[in-house]
Amino acid sequence: MALNFLQFGCGNMGGAMLAGWLAHGLSPEGFTVVDPYLERAPAGVRLLRSLPAGEAPADVVLLGFKPQQLAEAAPTIAPHVGEGTLLLSILAGVDLATLRAAFPAARSIVRVMPNLAAALGKSPIALVGDVTDEDRIHIDRLMTPLGQAEWLAGEAQMDLVTALAGSGPAFVYRFIDALAEGAASLGLPRDQADRLALAMVEGATALAASSPHAPGELARRVASPGGVTQVGIDVLDADDRLLRLMQDTLRGARDRSAEMTEEARRQG
Repeated sequence: MALNFLQFGCGNMGGAMLAGWLAHGLSPEGFTVVDPYLERAPAGVRLLRSLPAGEAPADVVLLGFKPQQLAEAAPTIAPHVGEGTLLLSILAGVDLATLRAAFPAARSIVRVMPNLAAALGKSPIALVGDVTDEDRIHIDRLMTPLGQAEWLAGEAQMDLVTALAGSGPAFVYRFIDALAEGAASLGLPRDQADRLALAMVEGATALAASSPHAPGELARRVASPGGVTQVGIDVLDADDRLLRLMQDTLRGARDRSAEMTEEARRQG
């Protein structure tokens, strides 16, 4: 039987998840998107500006709007979250306790942290929630079309995973841009540097994903002692500069996620 899937908010991330599910073959007739700003929904998906009163609770509800909108939106959404509803939240910084207080009737509540590659079925997906074994299996199946799902040991890890898996693509894009800009500053035409940097990262990522070796080992295998690659690696590794840069980057993003969690608690 097809799921009755109700999605509140369909911005970049919610839209990517919806695209991934539909691309995998889930029926669009099972989806209702409630979004006052979305111009159009994918073919077959019901799009509403607001949800009429009196509709039965959904099987699955996805919260896909901005975290700061939860307090205002929750009273409208709560009647559609019943004792048989699985509630999924991609609201950054909104913890399980806040979600449970807003939607006490939900059967299970799960925080989900994907990224935009969900549209291609290539997203890492962090999951945390208080769920039954049966629901966990169901959620794993629901996440399979979107990418690689990982259950966290506890909610305390979510802020760091948000920085790594959620914000990480932006950091990778900046790295690609910096590679191209560096090459351009040393004499390569910028458009050519962009193409070469992007193609290099695409190929390197595909190889790493299919290799039995860890990325650090792959780097060692590519570099020959005293060779061109090794000189570049030595520059990156000098004084642990690359490691410290990544630690500082993730720490800043993690700490901001933790701040948002506190803000959501106060608003709740």
